[in-house]
Amino acid sequence: QVQLVEFGGGLVPPGGSLRLSCAASVSSTRISVWGWYRQAPGKQRELVARIWSGGSTNYAEFAKGRFTASKDSAKDQLILQMNSLIPEDTAIYYCRATVDGMYYWGQGTQLAVSS
Repeated sequence: QVQLVEFGGGLVPPGGSLRLSCAASVSSTRISVWGWYRQAPGKQRELVARIWSGGSTNYAEFAKGRFTASKDSAKDQLILQMNSLIPEDTAIYYCRATVDGMYYWGQGTQLAVSS
């Protein structure tokens, strides 16, 4: 069983920045794809960014140029640095890891962008 714990969410004013982290209970070397997703109220969950084990990444259009996903392999953590936040970024942010062909989700961390 793989456990993922997200942290770092909070209330941020428009234009602000925030860094989310996702800690895995397994070595990051076992995670073939690691990603951030988000779900805004009344909307479906959507991809934000993901990283493959080889290091390649892909981002949703809304995240390009503002968000950066990275891995801290020493801590077995996935990071999401978010800049230039806008109210539309308000959502619960989830971490998902693929390990041995299985998907695992964290419980999410809330981001609210508001003045």
